[in-house]
Amino acid sequence: MGFLELLTKLARNPIECWSAEFFQEPIAKVGLPFVEAVLVHEPAAIKRVLLDNAGNYRKDPIQRRILSNGLEDGLLSVEGPRWEVQRRTLAPLFAKRTVNSFAQSMLVAANALAAKWQRLGRDAVIDAGAEMALVTLNVLALTIFSDGIGGDAEDFRLAMNAYFGGIGKIGMLDLLRVPAWVSRPGQARLSQTMTYFEGVIDDLIEARQRKLCEPSSGHIPDDLLTLLLRALDPSTGQRMTLTEVRSNILTFLSAGHETTANTLAWSLFLLSQSAHWRSRVQDEVDREIGAGTEGLADRLLVTRAVVDEALRLYPPIAALSRQAVESDDLGNAPVKRGSLIVISPYVLHRHRCWWDRPDVFDPSRFMASARNEIGRFAYLPFGIGPRTCIGAAFALQEATIILAVLMHHFDLHLVPGADVWPIQRVTLRPSTLPMRLSLRVAVRDIS
Repeated sequence: MGFLELLTKLARNPIECWSAEFFQEPIAKVGLPFVEAVLVHEPAAIKRVLLDNAGNYRKDPIQRRILSNGLEDGLLSVEGPRWEVQRRTLAPLFAKRTVNSFAQSMLVAANALAAKWQRLGRDAVIDAGAEMALVTLNVLALTIFSDGIGGDAEDFRLAMNAYFGGIGKIGMLDLLRVPAWVSRPGQARLSQTMTYFEGVIDDLIEARQRKLCEPSSGHIPDDLLTLLLRALDPSTGQRMTLTEVRSNILTFLSAGHETTANTLAWSLFLLSQSAHWRSRVQDEVDREIGAGTEGLADRLLVTRAVVDEALRLYPPIAALSRQAVESDDLGNAPVKRGSLIVISPYVLHRHRCWWDRPDVFDPSRFMASARNEIGRFAYLPFGIGPRTCIGAAFALQEATIILAVLMHHFDLHLVPGADVWPIQRVTLRPSTLPMRLSLRVAVRDIS
């Protein structure tokens, strides 16, 4: 497409820039103003960029500009020695034992949402996207900030929605490589949103620090905020700075709220389109919930496969980019110094070279031995290599448990005529998702 058409689509919805050819070509090159873009969807080349020669591919100016809005001092953005220190410090917070300990809180949040839906009455219509955002926010309130996030949860959800909508737009200034310090359209509104988040987070940190400094003042919650403030770098014994703590909290909110909410929304959408898989999930959930909740997420193999397939078809992070520090060779594709490298999980996961029936919703790809046939660098919902998402196990457990509880109690059907379309704003969200509820099993707490 021409430059003006590309600019329009990038500003409106970047996911629409991918034409059919990109889903067939392993590596392609596109000329952008002042830079060559190399679009990489070949597993061996992806492995070189993200793992084998990762030191040669740093975050590019567009990605750094996007992440500079409150995330620049957190694990998602920092590089080099600062990243190594933070990764070592934060890793114990997301160890399997710690993640498993949060399963009960995830059940509490799912039960609360199910009870709310039951009170809506027969054939109620919900905004499934907004509901998933609220339930994942509730999970964060119970696992990261068990004292509560302060203020109104709906206000917080709307602010998070505005935050992602603001930081995720790519415009002419980005393509022309104008420095990040030059203000972009919508920057004033984004600054207001950031002021709101910083105020909420600073209040949470201050209140928790008072409790940690004065143990006699009352019970100290054993949640991620406490673990974060107490975390020590195992190599140096140093704590993170308050700026780093704040930035990582916002990172957790971003990764643990928006991305998981969208994964759940897409899972519900896909199940609404497949009576076969909806029935299989409900049969499994009804059986396993009756067997008790201890280790529930690990027993929900079909439900987890649905989540995995939703992550394939609608990966939360639809594209990631790097800039070549020095020239390199990706197979038969030479890369010039300064080239922009783009890897789109959305394209990779639907690529004709690596997947059978790539556009078909088929969770059986992720069940039993079929899972072992998926190429390690053909499926990247959480990235790969040293910078793979540290919260992947947390997100998968959360999505599986919440989806299971909701499918146990309800049938959800897309409202006829609803035009569901993927919108890319950093994360990949549904444009609209109105769903009609039908009660299957009377709601009572599953614990």
